[in-house]
Amino acid sequence: MRLKSAVAGLPSRTVTNADITALIAEHSAAGFTGDLDDALRKVDYYLKYAGSESRQWLDEGERPIDLLRTATNKALEQAGVRHQDVDLLIYTGIGRGFIEPGGAYHSAAAIGLDNAHCFDILDACMSWTRAVQVTESLFRTGQYRTALIVNAEFNLRSGGVVFPHLFHIPKVEALESIFPAYTLGEAATATVLTAEDHEPWEFRFASRPDLAPLCNVTLEGYEGFCDPSDKLAANGVGFFTSFGFEMHEHAEDGFTVFERLDPPVDEVKALFTHASSKRYWQGMADKVGLGSAIHHVFDKTGNVVSASVPAAIASALEQDLVRPGDRAVGWVGSAGMSFGAFTFVF
Repeated sequence: MRLKSAVAGLPSRTVTNADITALIAEHSAAGFTGDLDDALRKVDYYLKYAGSESRQWLDEGERPIDLLRTATNKALEQAGVRHQDVDLLIYTGIGRGFIEPGGAYHSAAAIGLDNAHCFDILDACMSWTRAVQVTESLFRTGQYRTALIVNAEFNLRSGGVVFPHLFHIPKVEALESIFPAYTLGEAATATVLTAEDHEPWEFRFASRPDLAPLCNVTLEGYEGFCDPSDKLAANGVGFFTSFGFEMHEHAEDGFTVFERLDPPVDEVKALFTHASSKRYWQGMADKVGLGSAIHHVFDKTGNVVSASVPAAIASALEQDLVRPGDRAVGWVGSAGMSFGAFTFVF
């Protein structure tokens, strides 16, 4: 399997760390218990500590499907692939407008993919990586030759799972389950893969379902689909809840999958990771000898969820930092919790 192209489409509204704290101040001015200025200083400190500078959000009049369509058309053009040659479309990630049918069908209709078989894969921030693994497996059956993986991680719309609900904090302690929301950015990505004879991709995964309550967006009636936990719906039913600090404490599981992958570190030209924290992933990369190979996007895009790795690949390709024949490694930690590492050659 060969990665032919990857393109990211970012919305136009730049939101800085100062904008984030200003929004929190605006929405928390009434009803906050304690010292709001102190809470805002904590948010600012945590953002800077993580390596955050800015992120992109949808501006007025911008639509996810338009950014997805533009990214896809550019990715197909760069790959030299015609729309009618795409026989597999996977829509992946959290951002979506539909529970039924899968977002892949509406995306295919908007892009003009008449010959593509469509379905969705949803696995939190691991979604793109899972979709790539599934694509390679399907290629091996001989049924498909050209695949397109797309996502549209646009989760900051007003009245959605984050904004403005999570920008109204009642007390500083609420940051424990809310802070990761302030790192989020938005992006659409399109990745073209083909079933060419090429260097095989290798994947390693580990799941920690005992940590599932740490990061969730619940639905009405969720209580009937899980065992009780005081962490579930900590910010209310239907809203993003993430105990990010606690999640990052489980770095050993991430190292375990990396060790199982055992990539030839001396040959790796680029490392692409989940964009949850620049500082955290830089530390992880340094410990495995890939500190100079990591390509960060978090400081400019924020946490773009399942779009993190393809957005980083797109950025590296655009800057001509990787070329055909270069070996790369992907490394992701996700809600679930799950941990994944993979390696491939451009």
